[in-house]
Amino acid sequence: MTVLKEGNLELTLPPGVRGRRFDDHNHGLSHCMKAVDFIVEEADRVLFIEFKDPDHPHAEPKARNAFLKELLLGGKDDDFVRKYRDSFLYRWAENVAEKPIFYYVLIAASQLDEAQLLARTDALKRKLPVDGPESGAWKRQIVAGCAVFNLDTWNKHLPQYPVKRVNA
Repeated sequence: MTVLKEGNLELTLPPGVRGRRFDDHNHGLSHCMKAVDFIVEEADRVLFIEFKDPDHPHAEPKARNAFLKELLLGGKDDDFVRKYRDSFLYRWAENVAEKPIFYYVLIAASQLDEAQLLARTDALKRKLPVDGPESGAWKRQIVAGCAVFNLDTWNKHLPQYPVKRVNA
């Protein structure tokens, strides 16, 4: 069983599923490309996973509130999109972007409700874009799906990938 850690959060992968930290992967392009936190390889799909933890035990309340305000106003959307696109482009250049890719963003903030998470998911779907152009010109998807979760909704919808808070 593999455990991937980001700050105060741990993601446990089930047996047979490979995963790695990607944002500290020494790809040599951090000066011009952003990266998702983790890439998880399943037999038939790939997960790009990004963690944000405004409820970290050592987070300053002022910084937490500013992050959540910016998030809810859509101010974090472009950063999430860029992390996905740059990671996708990196994988494409490695010639390994053959499986469908799903993008999951975990915002570990207990105050986010399901309506707020759905609004952020819808915005992310539009900006990536999940559906491609209306003309149908794309023959391949650049992202098969995406969702934004808090800890509760993550563990409810992705029980095979439990995330828990660990000691700081």
